[in-house]
Amino acid sequence: MNAAALCAALILLATTAAAAQDKGEDSKVQPDRSGASTSTSTVGAGAIQLETGFNYGHERIGGRPTQTRFGAEAAVRAGITDDLEFGISAEPFVRLRGDVDDTGHGDFTLVAKWRFFKPAEGSPWPQLGVLPSVTLPVTDEPFGSGKTDFGAILLASFDLPWQVGLDLNAGMYAVGQNHPSGHRLQAFVGAGLSKDFGAVALFTDFVYTSRETRDGRDTVILDGGVIYWPARHVALDASVVTSLAGQAPDWTVRAGVSVRFGK
Repeated sequence: MNAAALCAALILLATTAAAAQDKGEDSKVQPDRSGASTSTSTVGAGAIQLETGFNYGHERIGGRPTQTRFGAEAAVRAGITDDLEFGISAEPFVRLRGDVDDTGHGDFTLVAKWRFFKPAEGSPWPQLGVLPSVTLPVTDEPFGSGKTDFGAILLASFDLPWQVGLDLNAGMYAVGQNHPSGHRLQAFVGAGLSKDFGAVALFTDFVYTSRETRDGRDTVILDGGVIYWPARHVALDASVVTSLAGQAPDWTVRAGVSVRFGK
């Protein structure tokens, strides 16, 4: 698999889905994969949403060789009710080149999203939700720790004037460790801002995570991107992510497509 083949598959999927009629659907697809923060939006009762894409990152540390990382991304979200969904996200293919040269797969994570408060339309109060997750121990270093990770994030989504949205996230993860064995608590704080122009939306996210290993560092990242809706059931996204602090790729390019079925 390579980037060109993956892009072609994504475009074909989007084109096929866009040709379908959007009968009876009032809301646009809201992909969770597009940005680093997460909204309280759910896929809706009885709906299935597929989110696929890729990421390509570039990192250089000191005098070491440049490290590049290509990963294929995939997620499935299933709506149980209008306020509750379950899903799984994964990186089924990862290619590392540079100081580490290896091919494998990344983490597989089980997730749920429950929106437990939805104010009346026009209210200044935000929608509130929670996003628990469990990362399965299915891959080892350099693609993962081989340990089970788990945690939960509180979500708050504000509808601001002029079609502006604000998403605030805060939570904790228990990250599996190898040296020494056990778990370490990791804090997560994120803020995402978006502006809807109809068929297109622009977004940016600012995310802080505390160090996930004893000898690691706190990380701060910033992203910016665009979402395009060729149809209400289809969303295309592209973004650039940069590291402001900590051990993370100097820059990462992400792109993908999300398609909703059944609603």
